[in-house]
Amino acid sequence: MAKRKTVVISLGGSLIFPDGGIDTKFVAGFKRLVARRADVGRRFVLVCGGGTICRAYQRAASIVGKPTGEDLDKLGIEVTRLNAKLMRLAFGAKAHPEIVFDPTAPVRVSRPIVVGAGWKPGSSSDYDAVLLARKFGADTVINLTNIDHVYDSDPRKNPSAKPIKEISWGEYRKMFGSKWVPGMNSPFDPVAANLARRLGLKVAIVNGRKLKNLEALLDGKKFIGTLIG
Repeated sequence: MAKRKTVVISLGGSLIFPDGGIDTKFVAGFKRLVARRADVGRRFVLVCGGGTICRAYQRAASIVGKPTGEDLDKLGIEVTRLNAKLMRLAFGAKAHPEIVFDPTAPVRVSRPIVVGAGWKPGSSSDYDAVLLARKFGADTVINLTNIDHVYDSDPRKNPSAKPIKEISWGEYRKMFGSKWVPGMNSPFDPVAANLARRLGLKVAIVNGRKLKNLEALLDGKKFIGTLIG
């Protein structure tokens, strides 16, 4: 049997659970897209983030208590794991039966879809996706988020913000720094970015809600997004 090409996707939690509740329409559409391609010789490694609901829990914890940064990270990790359990159930028998919590541990995979989640404090699930890309020999991580590009400034605050189609890791670090803050909302976790740079990986930032655009990327066609590295 030919070796499967591995596609690693860091799946933003805000796509799974945006404001208003779990987006079952997105989950179902994403499932169909991935399952079709998993049937034709690809392996998908899907690492779920926490997103909006994660930050809501972290804000609440900070209001009612005095959590440390590590406490907030651990709280966020639990949210990523709940999101991952939902995605694993969505894929049913196509998915590896165990969710990958430790991306450095040995894992023997016989099914075409692997679902992972947050691991330990100090970074986001993007970092786990980079570690799994190294483990499975992928050269690119697809980061599915709710924006179309990385921009030269925050488009929520600056209507004139310009989209960036390609950017080096050095330029990315100048824009977003190299330190992790629990609950931070950057296009790609700066700790993960540092590791991806050292490993020579590329990261594609893509709006996960636009599934046809994701299809184009998976098919090697022109896509809308930002390529880092």
